[in-house]
Amino acid sequence: MNITRPAYQDLHLLPLAGQWRAGNAGRQLEVTDPFTHKSLLSISQANREDLDEAYRKARETQAEWAAKAPAERAQVMLNVVKIFDERREEIIDWLIRESGSTRIKAQVEWGAARAITLESASLPNRVHGRILGSNIPGKESRVYRAPLGVIGVISPWNFPLHLTARSLAPALALGNAVVVKPASDTPVTGGLLLARIFEEAGLPAGVLSVVVGSGSEIGDAFVEHPVPAFISFTGSTEVGRNIGRIASGGKHLKHVALELGGNSPFVVLADADLEQAVSAAVVGKFLHQGQICMAINRIIVEQPVLEEFTRRFVERVKALPYGDPSKAETVVGPVINAKQLAGLRDKIATAKAEGATLLVGAEPQGNVMPPHVFGDVTADMEIAREEIFGPLVGIQSARDAEHALALANSSEYGLSSAVFTANLERGVQFAQRIHAGMTHVNDIPVNDEPNAPFGGEKNSGLGRFNGDWAIDEFTTDHWITLQHAPRPYPF
Repeated sequence: MNITRPAYQDLHLLPLAGQWRAGNAGRQLEVTDPFTHKSLLSISQANREDLDEAYRKARETQAEWAAKAPAERAQVMLNVVKIFDERREEIIDWLIRESGSTRIKAQVEWGAARAITLESASLPNRVHGRILGSNIPGKESRVYRAPLGVIGVISPWNFPLHLTARSLAPALALGNAVVVKPASDTPVTGGLLLARIFEEAGLPAGVLSVVVGSGSEIGDAFVEHPVPAFISFTGSTEVGRNIGRIASGGKHLKHVALELGGNSPFVVLADADLEQAVSAAVVGKFLHQGQICMAINRIIVEQPVLEEFTRRFVERVKALPYGDPSKAETVVGPVINAKQLAGLRDKIATAKAEGATLLVGAEPQGNVMPPHVFGDVTADMEIAREEIFGPLVGIQSARDAEHALALANSSEYGLSSAVFTANLERGVQFAQRIHAGMTHVNDIPVNDEPNAPFGGEKNSGLGRFNGDWAIDEFTTDHWITLQHAPRPYPF
């Protein structure tokens, strides 16, 4: 392993309220490699008392952290970036072993997490107050921008490092304290590894805690707790709805950012460069086994080029190497666990029963589901209606561009989307009519840049991440006025 420092040790302990220790739930979480099924480590899980201690310590330390000079908070972020560079192979190795990432995907994720942290280093100096005019004589009207306080982050297993860092780094840079609850499949890359990195970078103890515990024991309590002012959640729409209900209907109202499910359409118009469209479709569908909220879920092709696109796409997909994610050439590795694999088997059976034609497919090998492509898919089929989250995809035929647009919009989700056309301005006009938070012309729907707004419409969530949008999410306005001269009152 080519790193300049010894690898991190004791990742079976939890950073709770300023100390690395075992959780008190009395239950062990066995973390396994989804490809080899070997145990990576065993973690003593946290309970509600641990969670309470973490939140209260975060509240205690947050004001002092927020009071540090912007340059000090920025320097911690820059230190994290430096550590990311020095420990690049260690981080990538953990992503491969814990989340089943292929080396290609792990490198992409390392780069994305590094980029959002580097962007976050600029945020402390991008927070601005305002001076407002007033119609009241002698009054000065100011708006101050302040951190929200304590942020709760619930992150998923598919891009655990980046989707934790996407909230963690901006929230900390802006002066908040953070408590993270990572997914049980990926507690190391979704939280514990980042806690070690931020500690090494100089983040004061207690400003960041990571609680690893079962959702049934601490899930609702994580949101209900009176301390956090904001809950950032990335995951399924069903769970996100429940978090929204708790955050808005409980005793303590919370701000929320919910990045939920997706059903990304990939539209190929008749004038598209088919070779480029096929290349994009292969990557946009099968990166990380399709376990990405933005991954292509529906390929929609105008009828005049349907046959040729399908032929080329099938040919490319059949040649994709799948299996051991640690091998550099592997494109499709294992899905995260046996439950996910069983769900994909059900989707394949349903697609066949509903009349879709299997064009590419093979039997799973362990948790590795080979790529599957279906033709003759219609909008009413389950494979078109529901998020897949795996290496399966269906191809739909569109009569013309207007029909393609209607098919693209026939979903309860609206996260990301893409359209291929030779006419870029036509593509922009088409993109503006797609009901989604993000649309990419002549590119894949899997796009995320640290200075661009990331988020969805409809049942794909609320709020936006990254750049100036992160500043809006993780800070609040405080209006303060000064009455310089005595003011006459009506009574």
